[in-house]
Amino acid sequence: MTQNKLTEMLGIKHPIIMAPMFLVSNVAMVKEAMNSGIAGCIPALNYRTLEELREAIRELKAAKPKGGSFGFNLIVNQSNPKSSKQLEMLCEEGCDFIITSLGNPKETIEKAHEVGIKVFCDITDLKYAQKVESLGADAVIAVNNRAGGHRGNLSPKELIGLINKNCNIPVISAGGVGNKEELDKVLSYGAIGASVGSLFIASIEAGVTDEYKQACVDYNANDIVVTERISGTPCTVINTPYQQKIGTKSPWLERMLNKNKKLKKWVKMFRFYIGMKATEKAAKKATYKTVWVAGPSIEHTKEILPVKKIVSKLIS
Repeated sequence: MTQNKLTEMLGIKHPIIMAPMFLVSNVAMVKEAMNSGIAGCIPALNYRTLEELREAIRELKAAKPKGGSFGFNLIVNQSNPKSSKQLEMLCEEGCDFIITSLGNPKETIEKAHEVGIKVFCDITDLKYAQKVESLGADAVIAVNNRAGGHRGNLSPKELIGLINKNCNIPVISAGGVGNKEELDKVLSYGAIGASVGSLFIASIEAGVTDEYKQACVDYNANDIVVTERISGTPCTVINTPYQQKIGTKSPWLERMLNKNKKLKKWVKMFRFYIGMKATEKAAKKATYKTVWVAGPSIEHTKEILPVKKIVSKLIS
């Protein structure tokens, strides 16, 4: 593909980042992403300890081919009490980029830039894009209404256009890219690249159950629903029979407590913890309690494939 600002920024062949996915992303996937000419990213929260995170960074550095690029995702709000230590570790050991989510990225941008690490910030609207631009972010990950997980409200075209019209910061589009046609589309809207996640859930290298992977093959875009029951913030999941049974709204008591300004923060933290535990169980072992996070781009997932073949389908 034609070289552009993202390929130059990250030293990659194709303007694609394999998106960080909680419990799904791992070192094996990112190695294959780099070998395929794209960048790969892993949530720091996928590692229980700082030493495990250190080992992952060192393994990726050792495997990094010429022109490869890897990064980590940091949740930078109070739901992640490990964020400061994780940031220290990333800065100490080194990586190519950090993607921030769900909070104020000021500290991350400042400390990462001191050691030459680029910072891309998840945003869903113009106001937050302008904020992170003022803080010195290198690019925004524009999360649209076609994204998996925590999605935005605007279409890819609307969100990319709005940011490009009012900001000077580069835009990486997140959501709705499942093949080359859709990648070319977001590039034509003015994005410098795309962050692609859900397609890679059904990869051989993904660290989840075969049942989760097969669900991404068997279900399609019409089977994606938005639930509040994982983190308290709207999140897209596959509408399995169990998901239909529990519904998509937070329990009534939780909704009541969320109206109390003093309690809201603690309720959110509790919901985040409970939701992540439920997601972890479903991802790591077969169970009837299937809470599987995915986006509508699973429409293009027809079989479980190696990462390199999924990348090939995106670029050709």
